Amino acid sequence: MIRLSELKLPLHHADEALPAAICRRLRVTPRELVRFVIARRGHDARDKNNIQLVYSVDVNLKNEAAVLERFRRDRDVQRTPDTRYHLPSAPPPGTKRPVVIGAGPCGLFAALVLAQAGYRPIILERGKVVRERTQDTWGLWRRSVLNPESNVQYGEGGAGTFSDGKLYSRIKDPRHLNRKVLTEFVKAGAPPEILTEAHPHIGTFRLVTMVESMRATIEELGGEYRFSTRVDGLDVETDGSGTRRVRGLHLNGGGYLEADHVVLAIGHSARDSFAMLQSAGVYVEAKPFSIGVRIEHPQGWIDRARFGHQAGHPILGAAEYHISHHCQNGRTVYSFCMCPGGTVVAATSEEGRVATNGMSQYSRNERNANSGFVVAIDPERDFPGDPLAGLALQRHWEERAYVAGGSNYKAPAQRVGDFLAKRPSTSLGSVTPSYRPGVTPTDLSECLPDFVVEAMREAIPVFGRQIAGYDHPDVVMTGVETRTSSPVRFTRGEDGHSLNTYGLYPAGEGAGYAGGILSAAVDGIKTAEAVARSIGTP
Repeated sequence: MIRLSELKLPLHHADEALPAAICRRLRVTPRELVRFVIARRGHDARDKNNIQLVYSVDVNLKNEAAVLERFRRDRDVQRTPDTRYHLPSAPPPGTKRPVVIGAGPCGLFAALVLAQAGYRPIILERGKVVRERTQDTWGLWRRSVLNPESNVQYGEGGAGTFSDGKLYSRIKDPRHLNRKVLTEFVKAGAPPEILTEAHPHIGTFRLVTMVESMRATIEELGGEYRFSTRVDGLDVETDGSGTRRVRGLHLNGGGYLEADHVVLAIGHSARDSFAMLQSAGVYVEAKPFSIGVRIEHPQGWIDRARFGHQAGHPILGAAEYHISHHCQNGRTVYSFCMCPGGTVVAATSEEGRVATNGMSQYSRNERNANSGFVVAIDPERDFPGDPLAGLALQRHWEERAYVAGGSNYKAPAQRVGDFLAKRPSTSLGSVTPSYRPGVTPTDLSECLPDFVVEAMREAIPVFGRQIAGYDHPDVVMTGVETRTSSPVRFTRGEDGHSLNTYGLYPAGEGAGYAGGILSAAVDGIKTAEAVARSIGTP
């Protein structure tokens, strides 16, 4: 087959326009076109008065070799890539079962690939099964009751379960591992259109049932889940050559599990685990992350700003945006994890702290759009010396937010007009915040570093010139957004092992190697392959 990319048609094109456009682009007759399937569909809305759909299609022709020769210098006409996934080799007889710590997207796909290849992994998850975890999470949102071991951050499905469920990434993927991820999600109950949409998403409710289905698959293949099981220590020995090797795991409640191949997929908020790993001598370094707020606009404003008179078209759906600005103080302000038609959620995992995140359902039909509005943090500039100093910075501002919100898990919030005027908010305006268990109008400058506040005040009018209504005085900002990514990296070598601890495989967001569901899942697949290679090497 031939992959034809960047084929553009009007938003309201007739069904027969697509095959006609294929024939016209490839300079073939309709009789030479055997069949075609849509590989990807997106849209180009840069001109709101002429929004176009952008297709990639896989085409069967009667004389494909001649067409490929005719377009041999055209990057948009190529052989359809082989996206089939090939499992790692099966384990040798007597292989000790590998262990996966964490059941978020990274751990889930590491476990799935290991199970499919016959390794019968053991999956340790400090939180609960996804439905019990969902009930605990609602306990914080509805009753201000936090369970530190079962919340937005901890539990089956990971932090991505309570998110927009975005399934796209900017990672380089020459092996098409993202296709493996999307295919497995469809098997587990995701809508088939995620295989073709340029910016697919799932939403929280669908993710819950999918995670359950994938757990059942892993267990049917011999995998074993152990929930409410936290790893409190590593058993590491140093051999005669000076190599540090994992030999086992100390578990909460005094348990012990022998293990010599351990996937570390603990997520970006496992702060106690970060400290435990550092104390065990595992190599760790600080990495950049960002801090800021969640900003909310009525979704209709964003739709009109992006799509003009086509706002509300069912193919276009709820509009998104991605914006950034380099400030005079040397800082970068940008939108992060934009959730169309969603809600701002309480995302803390520690008592006495407030942290926010964004979430939406598959329908994306809530009143507001929300996005992280954040400023990049640089370790060398902002918290040099201690690899874990970024954790202290996050905790400090989360504690300030907790107090500013009323010390009851309500979040501090401020109208944009008041923020720019450097005055506290005493009430809210036409934009109703979605955060639960509620917000307290206040002064967000008390909850963020001065350089973050300065950069945000500079960026808001700039973004308002790009998106009509972005800087409206009644727009609501809710603080604080601190969990954009892990503040540490557990560095690994090309073989996947920790830089100084053989048998430990840092992976996913918590290890500093992913950002979002898809990239974390892909990293989980790569890590499973690294485990299989290591076990299979004499």
